[in-house]
Amino acid sequence: MSTDSAIVRAVGALVEARPAGTAALNELARVGEGRLFGEVVRIDGDVATLQVYEETAGIALGDPVVLQGAPLTVELGPGLLGSTLDGVGRPLARVAERAGDFIASGTEARTLDPAARWTFMPTGVVGQRVSGGDVLGIVRERNLEHRVLVPPGTEGVIATLRQGDVTIDEPVGALDDGTPLSLAHRWPVRRPRPIAERLPSDRPFITGQRVFDLLFPVAEGGTAAVPGGFGTGKTVIEQSLAKYAEADVIVYVGCGERGNEMADVLAEFPELVDPRTGGKVMDRAVLVVNTSNMPVAAREASIYLGVTIAEYYRDMGYRCAVMVDSLSRWAEALREIAGRLREMPGEEGYPTSLASQLGRFFERAGRVRAAGAPAREGAVTTIAAISPPGGDFSEPVTQAALRVCGALWALDADLAHQRHFPAVDWETSYSLYDDLLSAWWVERRLSDWRENGHAVMALLQRERELRDVTSLVGPEALEDVDRLVMAVAAIARETILRQNATDPADAASPLEKTHALATLVPALHRAGTAALAAGVTMRALELTPARRALVALRDAPPGLIASRTEEAGAAVRAVAGQRP
Repeated sequence: MSTDSAIVRAVGALVEARPAGTAALNELARVGEGRLFGEVVRIDGDVATLQVYEETAGIALGDPVVLQGAPLTVELGPGLLGSTLDGVGRPLARVAERAGDFIASGTEARTLDPAARWTFMPTGVVGQRVSGGDVLGIVRERNLEHRVLVPPGTEGVIATLRQGDVTIDEPVGALDDGTPLSLAHRWPVRRPRPIAERLPSDRPFITGQRVFDLLFPVAEGGTAAVPGGFGTGKTVIEQSLAKYAEADVIVYVGCGERGNEMADVLAEFPELVDPRTGGKVMDRAVLVVNTSNMPVAAREASIYLGVTIAEYYRDMGYRCAVMVDSLSRWAEALREIAGRLREMPGEEGYPTSLASQLGRFFERAGRVRAAGAPAREGAVTTIAAISPPGGDFSEPVTQAALRVCGALWALDADLAHQRHFPAVDWETSYSLYDDLLSAWWVERRLSDWRENGHAVMALLQRERELRDVTSLVGPEALEDVDRLVMAVAAIARETILRQNATDPADAASPLEKTHALATLVPALHRAGTAALAAGVTMRALELTPARRALVALRDAPPGLIASRTEEAGAAVRAVAGQRP
């Protein structure tokens, strides 16, 4: 496509231009007199089809289309942390300064602030041979040590390298072939960044939520799908993970959600306090915002933008978490674009490539040894919310995600209505990482972690079976041992599965507390069973002191966990000592 290419057809966010010229798939172009951002998605003879990332109102036949010679890229460098970007990488704060409260078509704004100055401290030396991924030096970005990397695909001998205050456009050095070295570089969002080696998923992504860490763990560098209907708490869960999960960098992608919901996120997220540093969570976070009224093409690109930013910090050696809310809106954008492209529809109108595109996205998660020197290990963990219509998990997006995800955290509307948070359906949820993480628990002297989790799950599953029985014959028909199961399972739901997101002592559960509760609840069942075997009736068996002690342990701040564990243990042992 050349500068004299012109629009010959326009349908919503899609335009066709002729002649195609030298157009390449996924190449960026400027469309129309307003120079709107567009991307080539199909080439058919001398006609190129482009999806436009902005509102196309006013586009006319004959308007010019100009190729940019590169695919959609994002500017990677210091200044990303704490920023809020739209689906194509424009910072909303600077866009608002130029265009007001609504993004005007054709508005341009660089992802990184070209005026900001950073103090660069070189770690490389003149005469050193470097290649893509090598660390040239560091700058301080908020509370993080930002490692300046040689761009992938670049290699040579350092000819010059200087220390000092520079902007992202000022070179800090050069290679022997004249290639300038600067703090930032660009990378195509749809292309995974290169790595040296994939590492096994053998360590957990600690979330601070007991139901996930104990029963349905996800590995660091793993993937989890979080399907749930309206009002089941998907957004609250992702905010809790952003605040309390053990990740160095958080990338939150609001993909196609309602504008008022994203406004709440933008208002609440900057106020979240990082419990580890006492600073703001935004100091280690990047928000990518694309609301439901924004063009669908930008919504489709937003998840790739988010994961590319996470890969960049992963390459520095950091643990990154990508929170996507939600994949359903992304899939709806694919469906709309595919319909305009007149592609053969698949199930429920989604494109037949839905599963493969989801797979390519989730495959970008992982724990890796980064390319370049010095040696660094990093990870990208992906947690993706899904909003199935009517809470129906058999719909195509949920099913496609389940084929490639390592963990399912299914949310239940009934539990949410009962104020049970997280509203995780423990019968539907699962994790494929359980066996892979067993050695890590042993190394941390928590060798009974899996055993305790399985014991809690056995109690919950037996309770569900007994609940079905009581619905037919009534609770009076149950034997004492079965009534004990139901009583202890209720305590397990109250103290292990449920957390209070507004209580500072319970919003996040340290491994020490989760392990203590997971050990004591099955122990309470064993103690009650021993008392029943000694002749105590269920009516006479006193579980209330043990329950109160376990609730006190659940609500214990970090400094009191050890003492309340001892108190709860004594109360549990007292149950076994009861006699008729």
